[in-house]
Amino acid sequence: MRTYPLEKEEHIEKVIRACRLCYVGMADENGQSYVLPMNFGYEEGMIYLHSAQEGRSISILEKNPQVCITFCTDPGLVWQDEEVACSYRMRAESVICYGKVVFEEDYDEKVKALNTIMRQYSDREFSYSAPAVRNVKIWKVALDEVSAKEFGVPSKNAARYKDRTQF
Repeated sequence: MRTYPLEKEEHIEKVIRACRLCYVGMADENGQSYVLPMNFGYEEGMIYLHSAQEGRSISILEKNPQVCITFCTDPGLVWQDEEVACSYRMRAESVICYGKVVFEEDYDEKVKALNTIMRQYSDREFSYSAPAVRNVKIWKVALDEVSAKEFGVPSKNAARYKDRTQF
């Protein structure tokens, strides 16, 4: 099985938009990892997340706003030889992003962020009560670094995947 980098921005965005969850990793002041599955919105190189106003993640991010966000499409099981256990692997595409969380406090910007998040899951238009907007914590993450890969490509298909920048 082979792994290939994905380099075209359009393809990377397609992978992100295909995902229903992202995983947000952070580290506390002792270096202890903390990872959360979260709903998200994506627009123009910015990831939008939302949470309660308080909690472990907020405490961590107030001290260290650096995060790693990962996305992975639904995997499919593949193998090179059905009789060889070590030839089994999952096939999927993944994106790993690094950035810094900034908490959005402006009411209108929070509404825009909530709309971006909801567009990930629905084509409907939504309205939000003022207390709901005031009480939600909006996280904005500008993507500083992004890498993406397709993994689990069977070796027999390797020739067609030689240059993964050609889509």
